[in-house]
Amino acid sequence: MSLPRIALCVVTYHSAPLIEDLVASIPQGAEGTEWTLVFADNASTDHTISEINRCAPDAILVETGANLGYSAGVNAAVAAAGEQDAYLILNADVRLTPGCVATLYDTLGGGVGIAVPRLIDGHGALIWSLRREQTLLRAWCDALIGAERAGRIGTLGEVVTDTALYDSPQIAEWAEGSTQLVSAECWTACGTWDESYFLYSEETEYDLRVRKHGFVVRYEPAAVAQHLKGGSAESPRQWSLLVMNKAMLYARRHGPFASVSLWLALVVREASRAALGKHTSRAALGDLLRPRRWRERRGPQWLAGVRL
Repeated sequence: MSLPRIALCVVTYHSAPLIEDLVASIPQGAEGTEWTLVFADNASTDHTISEINRCAPDAILVETGANLGYSAGVNAAVAAAGEQDAYLILNADVRLTPGCVATLYDTLGGGVGIAVPRLIDGHGALIWSLRREQTLLRAWCDALIGAERAGRIGTLGEVVTDTALYDSPQIAEWAEGSTQLVSAECWTACGTWDESYFLYSEETEYDLRVRKHGFVVRYEPAAVAQHLKGGSAESPRQWSLLVMNKAMLYARRHGPFASVSLWLALVVREASRAALGKHTSRAALGDLLRPRRWRERRGPQWLAGVRL
């Protein structure tokens, strides 16, 4: 029996310190598959390219020529990978544990278009990686009682924060985008990732889109990956981009009244956090209240310095 052909598609931007450990984790992490490593680099100006050439000389390297965002990097990497059985979308700060990729691949099929693993952080603690579709009720619960508390009350929260729910396989409405195995059938049917989301909400849009094409996202806790995680929670610019993209995604899927209600919930949430001294929320609140930011935020000047 032939091994499944898997393309490991990694998007990089100023990722030099992360390359060596990522590459080192792949042989055991992708054991049991015929894997191809593909990097799409968004015009890094550090030593990312030289580190890729040093640590993974046989990898396919695509240089996009500009900082085009995560979705554009994903699309470029998948295109360069060519025909495969599945595509593993990876952040550069992910480390695969032994057998992770093959376990995820075994989950695909029977309507499962995307398989996601149990994610742990750099200290081995569980990451709340599973999500529910954003609704007005969930947005207001997040604003008024907090995401963690809401996530423990039935299906009230967008973020699944009940750790017991991470112990068993389940269908997820969407999951964080650092480690997602997409079947070739699903990719062909659903198309590329939406590049209008420079960073954040792109995986949300894609995971929700697959349902319209008859596929589901399945969480498989037997597959484990370590995600060191970026700095969106500490970076005012990145947090603001995350919040505004949530609003944009919701507005594209709902009418004007609901969209304004969602925007107001985000304003209340960020204002309350800003009042407690969170500088990231102050930045997000300022952008939410300035219509000019909605027009400018994807332009090159506003995005300068935003990292993947």
